[in-house]
Formats: sequence, C-alpha cells, structure tokens
Amino acid sequence: MSIETRQLRYFVAVAEELHFGQAAQRLNMTQPPLSQAIQGLEQLLGVALFHRTTRQISLTAAGVALLPEAKRLLQQVESLPVLTQRAAAGEIGALKLAFVSIADYSVLPPSLRLFRERHPQVNIELHEATTDVQLQALEKGSIDVGLMIPPVPEHLRSLIDYRRLRLEPLMLAIAEHRRKRKAANQLSSYKDLPLVLFPRKIAPAFHDCILSCFQQQGLTPEISQEAIQMQTIIALVSADMGIALVPQSVSNLKRPGVYYQSLSDIDASVEIGVAWRKDNSSPVLRAFLNLLEE
Repeated sequence: MSIETRQLRYFVAVAEELHFGQAAQRLNMTQPPLSQAIQGLEQLLGVALFHRTTRQISLTAAGVALLPEAKRLLQQVESLPVLTQRAAAGEIGALKLAFVSIADYSVLPPSLRLFRERHPQVNIELHEATTDVQLQALEKGSIDVGLMIPPVPEHLRSLIDYRRLRLEPLMLAIAEHRRKRKAANQLSSYKDLPLVLFPRKIAPAFHDCILSCFQQQGLTPEISQEAIQMQTIIALVSADMGIALVPQSVSNLKRPGVYYQSLSDIDASVEIGVAWRKDNSSPVLRAFLNLLEE
C-alpha cells in the first residue's frame, strides 16, 4: 500500500490549520472523511501525526518532520505537467554532441551559442571525435548527434540520417618563411614541400579530395606527417614539417609562423554535415536539428 497525494494534501491542511473543521472547510469537504483519511495515513505510516484533545490538536514529532517533506512532494507533483510539457518541447534534458575539429572553427560555436540561449536548461555534453569514431558512437547509441565529414557508409544508411550544413573551400597552410612571392596562389609552386595530412580511415572522402588536388596538377606529394586533429596539423605546419590543405574556416586559427593562402589552380571544398540516428526521438535532438536548419 502506498501513500496518495490526496492524503498528503489533507495532512498539510490539518497541520497548518490545527483544526479539523477549518481544514475540512478549506478542502471543501466534511470533517468525518477528513478525520478518516488522516487516521488512514497514520496507520499506513505506523505513527501518530497529531496529539488530539477535546479542545485542540497539535503536531507530534513525526508530524513536524513530515510537514516540510509533504509540502515538497506536493510541489513536485504540481510541477509535473509543466516539467513534462517542457521536456516534450525539448526545453530541458540532455544532448550528447560529437564534432570533428574543423567544426570547432565554423558551425559549432554559433550553433552552441544560439542553442544555449534558447534552451538554457539543456545539459550539453561535448566530445571532439573524428568521423569514424562518431559513426561508431552513433551506431552504439552513445551520442545523440555528430558534426562530421561525410559520407555515411552504405551499411549504416538505414540507421543514420545525414544532412549537409556547409561547404568550405580548401586553402593552403604553409610556414610563413616558405611563402613564395611569385605564383603564391598556385599549389604547383609548392610541389617540393612535403604534405601534412590525416589518416585516410578517419575521413576517407576528405583525404581523397586533398590528394586529388595534387593529382590534378600531376603531382604526387610526399606525406611527411599524419595527425588526426586540425590544430595539430597546423602546429606541424608552424614547425615547418610540411604544408597542408585545410578548410577556409581553419584560417581563424591564428598560429605564429603560419600563413594561409587561397589557391587559384584547385577547385575543391570540404563538406561538413550533421548525423543522427533515425530512431532517436529525443525532443532535445529535434530542437537542435531545427536550429541547424536555420
């Protein structure tokens, strides 16, 4: 047998009025059923909640202890409709969001800022992760949404939805002292310098796109170093370990000794998009996706 909110409501009224007749009037009921309800609550709890005399009543120690807890529980019950309505609207809850490093220089900051303004009570859990790691996490259901570089592999397309967010042209990142003054905007001018690149498995399409830029110029680059994070690639460029082709937004990463150059002899871009499980019905996820559509 469990305690009913009705019993707690009756108890609070009697405890505050310290008079069964006045409490019954406050509750719009007669006194006998109110007295019976309080007796039933006391039997359920196994303790007396009131000292009763012919002239007055007072709270026992158990009653004094119960009163604030009963009020708290009733307040929580009263707030349930608002709580559930806000949860259904995606205004409260949690969002597990993973992102590739290049999203941190473009789509991620403004999206997070706007989402936080609109949904301040949503707890956002951020994870920087490469595309391959994000796809594994989405497959397992350990994240809600990922900002990644496509494509989604064929075997996951029945499980995962994907939408393009933006296309960014590629730029050259080069150590400042290596910058050429003549034909500086041509990739072929830097054919003698090694390339800093990321492993193909983390974003195959982007990896192949970079290499195709060289192939279109009849060049075969020497890959000197590999790194999975864009800031690490830029650090290696700064250390004169080679050149890199990076999305335009990465030029916002100002690192001493690195120069960013637009190229006229290549026409290539990298796509950034958002991916999520088709069976994820989270209202918070839907609110985030709707914001990205804007």
